[in-house]
Amino acid sequence: MPTDLSKFNNDWYKPGGKVKRALWYCFNNWFLLNKYNPFGGLKKFVLRMFGAKIGKGVVIKQRVNVKYPWFLEIGDHSWIGEGVWIDNLGKVKIGPHCCISQGALLLCGNHNYKKSTFDLMVGDITLEEGVWIGAKSVVSGGVTCFSHAVLSAGSVANKDLEAYKIYQGNPAQIVRERVIEE
Repeated sequence: MPTDLSKFNNDWYKPGGKVKRALWYCFNNWFLLNKYNPFGGLKKFVLRMFGAKIGKGVVIKQRVNVKYPWFLEIGDHSWIGEGVWIDNLGKVKIGPHCCISQGALLLCGNHNYKKSTFDLMVGDITLEEGVWIGAKSVVSGGVTCFSHAVLSAGSVANKDLEAYKIYQGNPAQIVRERVIEE
């Protein structure tokens, strides 16, 4: 049976009211996506205003895109780099001391290619303490990156990443242990 997108229906998915989402769309464009807004404190204030839980010492660079801040939690002293897209149709929990490098994508949504109706699928993402997501990398929905895992630049994590391991490639594979020196 061929794909029939005319039958696509995601009415079951209710991420928030229309007014709330419309307001967030405007605020996201004005304060987070705006390359002329270097003020991290203002970005954190706006995210919190819309329900995000943001820890102390968090750094948020320019052109960060957040789909739904009410599904976002960022732990203390984590960094969100330029051009990061947090497409959080599900919950995204970023632990303390994490680094998400430039252009990385945290992607909670996908489609079921096995169904002719191409149904929406949503999975949460968890990054535990000390995780580093390299530049231009992708973390898929349903993935947990355990403590101090590293996803190298340009790699794709479509399954859980073990603690203190460095991953590379598409799909990401373990390439070595992560040893942190004092």
